[in-house]
Amino acid sequence: MSTAQFDRRSILLLAAGAALASCHASPNEARTAEFERELAQLEGSGRLGVAVLDTRDGSVCGRRLDERFALCSTFKLVLAAMVLERAALGGRALDERVSFGAADLVSHGAVTRAAVEAAAARGASTAELSFGELARAAQTSSDGVAANLLLRQLGGPAALNTYCRTHGDALTRLDRYEPEMNDVRPGDERDTTTPRAMAQLVGRLLGGALAPAARDTLRQWMIETTTGAARVRRGLPKDWLAGDKTGTGGGDGVTVKCNDVVWIEPPGRAPLVVAAYYDTGVVAEWPSDADQAVLAEVGRCVARLESGARARVLR
Repeated sequence: MSTAQFDRRSILLLAAGAALASCHASPNEARTAEFERELAQLEGSGRLGVAVLDTRDGSVCGRRLDERFALCSTFKLVLAAMVLERAALGGRALDERVSFGAADLVSHGAVTRAAVEAAAARGASTAELSFGELARAAQTSSDGVAANLLLRQLGGPAALNTYCRTHGDALTRLDRYEPEMNDVRPGDERDTTTPRAMAQLVGRLLGGALAPAARDTLRQWMIETTTGAARVRRGLPKDWLAGDKTGTGGGDGVTVKCNDVVWIEPPGRAPLVVAAYYDTGVVAEWPSDADQAVLAEVGRCVARLESGARARVLR
C-alpha cells in the first residue's frame, strides 16, 4: 500500500469518525448549538450579546458572551442590590431620607420629578425620598435622578465598581452619572459590561450572596418592573415567573441600545438569568418596536432552549 493511499484512507476514516461523533452529540449540545444559531439570525446589522446562566449548575451559553456592551440602565439593578445589602449589614438605613431639588433633575426621572413638583406645590424648594424609595424607583421605573442621588450618597461610580468586584465581577464598570453614561461609542469601554459578567453577577446576588430579606425585596422589585414588558419577558411562557431590569440608550450620533437583564423562574427547575445586550447599529433617539421585538424573540429562544422543543411556538 502506498503512502498516498494510506493518507487518503486515513483522511476518509477521520472524516467519517467526525461525522459519526457529531451525530451522537448530546441533546443539550444540539439544543445549545441551535440556540446560538437562532441568536445569530436575530442580530441583523447590529450586535446582539446574550448570556443564559443556569443557576442549577452554573453553566453559561449564548452569543458574544465576553464582548463589551453599554450598560445603560441595567447598572441600576446592581445599585439597588448594593443599597439593600448595605442596609442589611448595618449601613445606610432604607428609611434614611435624602433631599434633592429641581437642579438634580435629568431627562428620565418620573418618581423624583413628581416628588419635586409636589414639594413645589407645598411651597418647598426641596423634596425628600428615602434610600429605599430611591432604590425602588431606580429599579422599577429606571429613575435616573434616583440613581444619581444614591450613587453620590454611596461613593460614586467607583463604589459601585468595588461592589461588583466584591461579588466576583471584574469586568462591569460604571464611570459616569446619568445621562452621560448612556453615550457609549465604539471602542469606549466606559460604562460597559459583558453578557457573561452581568449574568453571573446577578446569579450570585440573587442566588445567595444577598441576605434573604434583601434578596426577596430585590426579586420583588424586579417582578414589579414595568419597563421590560415588550422585551425578553414578552417572549417567555405565561407560567414562567420573571423579573427584569432594562437599559436603553440612543441620541445624537449614538447608536440605539436595547438591553434587558432577567431573572426567570420556570416551573419545577432552578432559576435562569438572561443578560441580553443589543446594540442595533442604528443612530436614533430611542429603540423602535422592532428593536424591542428582537429581545422578545430572545425570550422565545430561551424558552425553546429550556424546553428542547425548538419548533414549538410558545406565544
